[in-house]
Amino acid sequence: MTKGILGRKIGMTQLFSDNGELVPVTVIQAEPNVVLQKKTLENDGYEALQIGFADEKESRSNKAEKGHAEKANTNPKRYVREFRDANLDEHEVGQEISVDVFQAGDKVDVTGTSKGKGFQGSIKRHNQQRGPMSHGSHYHRGPGAMGVIDPMRVFPGKKLPGHMGSEQVTIQNLEIVSVDTERNLLLIKGNVPGAKKSFVKVTSAIKAN
Repeated sequence: MTKGILGRKIGMTQLFSDNGELVPVTVIQAEPNVVLQKKTLENDGYEALQIGFADEKESRSNKAEKGHAEKANTNPKRYVREFRDANLDEHEVGQEISVDVFQAGDKVDVTGTSKGKGFQGSIKRHNQQRGPMSHGSHYHRGPGAMGVIDPMRVFPGKKLPGHMGSEQVTIQNLEIVSVDTERNLLLIKGNVPGAKKSFVKVTSAIKAN
């Protein structure tokens, strides 16, 4: 069964392991999540656990969100996500989920929104190579050939300049180095997607050995 929690990326630091190895870790703050809804096969066509994290401002929440949150005796949440394959029998609407669902050594998948880079060229966006910068070359940092002549159009999927970043990214099989239940912190080995203070979703690894 899938275990999961929502949190906020605080930043990165480093720890020393028991054998003296320096381990880079990402700190994720995950104050207790609230179960907002249990989706069932009969009512919704699939089974999932809907969880909310971080209270939303009163001025930013609408009537529907307030009514939905009241069923769980909580406030409307800023970050709401669903977890498939969760054990619905172990959870009740309004129940809090804390970081102690995980232990040090667990493998997890972390999903977040990557940093936005704005409009970028094909070299930075797609790691394409540039042309010669001297000796009379007229091709430097352009996107290159648009394709063969005959179709008289550019095929979909052609790697061109455009908006870079700000997309959902999942990094799999990351290891939890430490769980701080007092301060509601997860310390995960390596880096996770997103900028500081961005929201992330942590689930038990789908490809864990």
